[in-house]
Amino acid sequence: MSRPTPVLLTDEQMRTFITEGFLILQTDFPESFRLALTDQLNYVYEHEGNPGNNLLPRIRELQRVFDHPVVTGALTSVLGPNYMLHAHRHGHYNASPVAGGWHKDSYWGYKRMRNHHPWWAMIMYFPQDTPVELGPTGIMPGTQNYESRTFEADNPEGEAVASGKAGTFALIHYDIWHRSTPNLLGRHRYMLKFEFMRTEAPQAPSWNCRETEWKRPTSFSTPIVEHEAMWKETWNWLSGRLGSLSGTFASGGAEELHETAAKLEDPYEPNALDAVYELAGRGPEGVEALMRGLLHDHVKVSRTAAYGLAVAGAEAVAPLERALGSERDETVIYAAYALGELRHLSAQAVPSLIKLLDHPSAPVRQTVTETLGMIGTPADHVVSTLTRCLQDEDAQVRFMAGLALCRVGSAGEAAVPQLAKALDDDNRYVRAHAAEALHYIGTDSAKDVLIRFLLNSRWCPTTTPQSTFYP
Repeated sequence: MSRPTPVLLTDEQMRTFITEGFLILQTDFPESFRLALTDQLNYVYEHEGNPGNNLLPRIRELQRVFDHPVVTGALTSVLGPNYMLHAHRHGHYNASPVAGGWHKDSYWGYKRMRNHHPWWAMIMYFPQDTPVELGPTGIMPGTQNYESRTFEADNPEGEAVASGKAGTFALIHYDIWHRSTPNLLGRHRYMLKFEFMRTEAPQAPSWNCRETEWKRPTSFSTPIVEHEAMWKETWNWLSGRLGSLSGTFASGGAEELHETAAKLEDPYEPNALDAVYELAGRGPEGVEALMRGLLHDHVKVSRTAAYGLAVAGAEAVAPLERALGSERDETVIYAAYALGELRHLSAQAVPSLIKLLDHPSAPVRQTVTETLGMIGTPADHVVSTLTRCLQDEDAQVRFMAGLALCRVGSAGEAAVPQLAKALDDDNRYVRAHAAEALHYIGTDSAKDVLIRFLLNSRWCPTTTPQSTFYP
C-alpha cells in the first residue's frame, strides 16, 4: 500500500525552522489510536520498563506516526526525501515536578562538531494531551547554532514549550538547547524521541518552495538574536547552492577587516558567529582572516572560525588542506570538518585526509571518516578507505564509517563484504549503521546480506515474559 503524499513545509515554515530551530506541528490521528497508543505505553513501562532503542518494534502502532504525511512532509522538507530514521530512539517519561537541565543531545557519546546546516533533526512526539502543566519539552528558540548557553537563567524568558493536544510533535534542529519542564499534574507524560539524518546533500529545495530568495519570517515566536547572513546561507544551502556567501560582502578596507576578525575572540558567541559568516563572504582576505582564527591558541576561537571556513567556498580548500598537518588535534578536526561541509569542492584534499586515518587520535580518525563520506569523490578511493574504517579499533570510527557509507549510496558496493562482517560487531550502533548502509547501497548483493541479517534478528513485539509463545 502506498503512503499518503507528504505535506511539505511552506516557505514561511522553513524560514521559521531556519531562524528558530524548531516547529510545533500536529497530526490528526483519531482518538481511538491515541488512546490505544497511550494504553500500550502505560502497560510496557509498568511491566517491562523503557524499551529504549526497541521502542518502535515493541510498540508497532508507532510506525503509523512516522508514516503520517505531516511527519514525513516535515522531515522531507528539512532533510530531503531519502532521510534516515536513526537506530537510536528513546521514550522519555517525565513525572518530575522539577525541570530538567538545559542541554544539547550528544551523538551517543561521539563528541563531533555540531552542524549549522540541518544534516540532523529530531521528532519529539507527544501521544497524550500535553498542557504546559504536564511538563512538555522546553526549547530555547534560535540556539541551535550556539555551542555555549547564551542565556543565564534556569527559567529564561522566551522559552517555547511543545504543548498541545495528543498527536502534537516538535520538529527540532538536532543541536538546539532544550530541557524537560516540570510535570505539575502527576499524570503520565510520554515524549517519544526519534532521530533522523540527511543521507544526501541538497540539490534543490525539498519543501513546497514558492520563493527562491531568502526572506525573514513575518514574525518570531519570541525575540531572538538575529543572524541574517547565517540564515540566508542556510536557506541557499538547503536550496542546493553551496558556498553562496563567497564574494557577497564588499571589502571595507584593512581596518574594517581587522575589526571584524577581532570579533572571533568575542566571548559572546552570537557576535563571533556573525563575524565568521561575514568573513566567509569577503573572498580571499576573509579566508585568510578565518585561517588565522583556525590556528588561534584558544580552541573555541579555532572551532568558531571553522564554521566560517565551512561556508567560504572553494577558496578555503587549499589552506584547510594545509591545516591538516597541524600538530594540534583540534585544528586538524576543525579543518577536516570544514572540508567535509565543502563536499565535492574538497576532492583534492582526499589523499591528505586518507593519510590521517593512521593518526593516533581517535577523534581525528572519527572526523576524517565522516568527512570522506561527505566529500564522496573519487568514489573508489573513498569507498575503499571507508571499508578500512569499518575495521578501526575505535567503535566510533567504525559506526561513523557505516553512516558515511549511507551517503555514498550504490557506489559503496565494494564495501558490502566488510559491512556483512560489521553486522556482528560488538557495538550496537556499528551493527545498526552497517544495516543502514546496506540499505542505502541498495545493490542485489547488499540486499541479500541485509535481508538475511534482518530475518535472523527478527524482533517479535508480542513476545514478553507474560506471553512467551502463544498466541
